[in-house]
Amino acid sequence: MNPYLSACLLGGALLFSTLPARAAEPPAVPAVAGACPGAAGGDFAPADMPARIAAFQVLAEEALGLREQAIDFLADLKAADARGQPLSGGQLRRLNQGAAVLLEQRQALLALAGRYECWLDVPVPADPVAARVQATGIAMSLAAALLLYDNYLTAVGLYRATPALRQHLNRKDQGFAISQGELTRISASFASAVNRSRVRRGLIWHENHGRQLLAGSANGDERYVAALVAQSPSYNMVRRVRPVGYAENLMGFFGVLSVDTLNQLKNDGVNFFSMVFGNAVGLVESRRGKLDGRAEVIGKVGGALQAGDILLEKTPFRLTDAFIPGHWGHAAVWVGGEAELRELGLWEHPVVRPHQERIRAGRGVVEALRGGVKMNTLAHFVNVDDLAVLRPRTTSAEERREVVLQALRQVGKAYDFNFDVESTDRIVCSELVYHAYGDIRWPTARHLGRSTVSPDNIAVLATGDGPFAVAVLYHDGREIGEAPERYLESLVQREVVRLAGGG
Repeated sequence: MNPYLSACLLGGALLFSTLPARAAEPPAVPAVAGACPGAAGGDFAPADMPARIAAFQVLAEEALGLREQAIDFLADLKAADARGQPLSGGQLRRLNQGAAVLLEQRQALLALAGRYECWLDVPVPADPVAARVQATGIAMSLAAALLLYDNYLTAVGLYRATPALRQHLNRKDQGFAISQGELTRISASFASAVNRSRVRRGLIWHENHGRQLLAGSANGDERYVAALVAQSPSYNMVRRVRPVGYAENLMGFFGVLSVDTLNQLKNDGVNFFSMVFGNAVGLVESRRGKLDGRAEVIGKVGGALQAGDILLEKTPFRLTDAFIPGHWGHAAVWVGGEAELRELGLWEHPVVRPHQERIRAGRGVVEALRGGVKMNTLAHFVNVDDLAVLRPRTTSAEERREVVLQALRQVGKAYDFNFDVESTDRIVCSELVYHAYGDIRWPTARHLGRSTVSPDNIAVLATGDGPFAVAVLYHDGREIGEAPERYLESLVQREVVRLAGGG
């Protein structure tokens, strides 16, 4: 196993690791024909990359989902600790069960982080397509390492800072293959000077070559990998503390990075933890949405919404928009407020009753995110550029009730990283709509051998004589008040043309 960027990897198992820190740098990989995957003397094979990136996207999304769950779980543990409650048996079991999943995931990320290290030794090809393939492979390895590096900074360090959790995570548990003192060893390897040199190579290459080669790429796969690096919290922290032109000093900062030093940065006006917890899954957004924080938008949309409405959004500044095909990148269902649910006769329904507190708090948006199916406020949802509210052209009160109940039945389910609409135990955003409107024959596509439905597949049914109407539409931060169905159709068709290579 080649531990490329292993300062991140050995320290970034989120909670646990099964590998000890290495005492010496492993031998370099020779840059000769056949030694590098897909490249011999600069002869890169672009045909090999789409499948590899597709597999990496699933792995990366799973890692981000687990990070979100770890952050949420830590908040629950801290709340219990503040009440003077010891760790329960269920909480201890959840910690250890999570470890087994994370260890398996760590091995896959570790292998990916080392896969393209040898490409650093191959000169950048003159052919722009081959050059982008090289940049994408190196960015994948770098992104895999940064995922684990960020996991350490956003989760391991915070768990370790809590005495009860630190003691538990350092205990041996044979049933879950956890060795004595794992957390201490992870923390020590995080600062390994030998392994940091390998991280430095990848970062410098990406700064000097990769960012420029991938900037503005029309390829969604390439954009996804580049965005994953660009939105890494630790990478952004380095870029804020060290100017862009100082690529050679990047790892100088990484070398002294710790939870303690991050806290000290508050004095310099840089708050790492606000960057992490203020954004989705600890990713750094390049900007806020054009509808974000606009009271008139929230008021207008909130006043127009009806229980059972479908919400579509586009956020080109977020990671997920880079790999979801089509114009729209996310879908959700509005389940309504207390007054409307009482009117529908649902407020005391057994499915609704457990969610009454959230609904009273305005959390009427049911959506499938990386961390699972959750309920959020409309104000939280409209951090977007484009927003559409779709509503059935004809519907009965009974049909609306069924949509609300089906949407609420999904709350708490895990995210479906396989994007399989026929599964019911795990849900992706558009699958939430698929299941809520069970009698609609949605257009589907094949992805990784499975039937999938995308947000654009949903939008299509609000065009022409489809069963849905457009109740509200915003594009690029601007309300579309005239002929919104025709405008929505033009957005979907424009994206079909672009994906087909026609514009």
